[in-house]
Amino acid sequence: MTKDFSKAVNLFSLKDFDFQEVEGHEGGRNQILIFSKNDEKKFVLRISSTGDRTEKDYLAETEFVHYLAENGAPVADVIPSVNGKLVEVVDNGEEPIFISLFEYAKGMLLCDNGYRYREGAPLEEYFYNTGKTLGKIHELSKHFEPTVDHRRPDYFDKYNMEYINRLIPNTYSDLKKAIAARLEKFQKLPTDSQNYGLIHFDYSDGNYHIDMTNGNITVFDFDNCMYCWYMFDLANLYLHGEGWFRYESDPEKRDAGMKHYFDTILEGYKSETTISDEFLNQLPFFIDMVLIENIVDEFECTAREGEVVDFEDIEDAATHLIKTV
Repeated sequence: MTKDFSKAVNLFSLKDFDFQEVEGHEGGRNQILIFSKNDEKKFVLRISSTGDRTEKDYLAETEFVHYLAENGAPVADVIPSVNGKLVEVVDNGEEPIFISLFEYAKGMLLCDNGYRYREGAPLEEYFYNTGKTLGKIHELSKHFEPTVDHRRPDYFDKYNMEYINRLIPNTYSDLKKAIAARLEKFQKLPTDSQNYGLIHFDYSDGNYHIDMTNGNITVFDFDNCMYCWYMFDLANLYLHGEGWFRYESDPEKRDAGMKHYFDTILEGYKSETTISDEFLNQLPFFIDMVLIENIVDEFECTAREGEVVDFEDIEDAATHLIKTV
């Protein structure tokens, strides 16, 4: 057990717990460990040392998560340390290490169940619940007022051409022009409190658990949360839903399936909050926003690993953006 790990265990009173490290995934930023005791108590310890975020960034994130949990959103709450802190900072002589403890979300990942929903329940229940859960988070976000002296970033703090020009090589000049054209249009969108606020920014089946006894969803991993349009999270859900109909050979049936999928999500979403038809009608526009995020993330991940982007990984998204400028 390393010195830093021992500090983390002591800071969150985890000495008597068994633990296992979660295998990292491509693009993962954190070390994640699951602590359990007697199959009753279960927590997730997150250790972060990427060097591109500050204590205030993590404080802003954990404050939002705790606010959501306190106000009834189905999220995995953050647990204070023995010092009453939501974020502990450990100085290892190099980059500071940021440590937080979270409740373990009840249930399981959909992929760990072979992408099969709970037995005896229709997929419509799952679609509805994903929308309802997101609607609850967005409705609370509309009333959220941060108290720490640092906000999470706004969309254009990161998604601007100064940063993108540094990140993406000039060999992708057509792609950068297509992104620039979209960003110019995004800047004209209204940012009032009913349409723009602090969102998850990665709301998908990899970041929530499903209780297979009742279908309840518990959300986690707000590591990327930022101020953006609420439609971004909905557009991200739309894109992730394409997998349910990818192998339908009849295009009309595929389109009908996607419409039913998203209509059911919106039914759940609107049971908790509102979204204007003006924004819903711009779904393709926000899908482009999600594609840009996916492309930027791919370049960031490969840069962290010291690798070069494999164009096949971004080809579909890049081609779409370039052809539809």
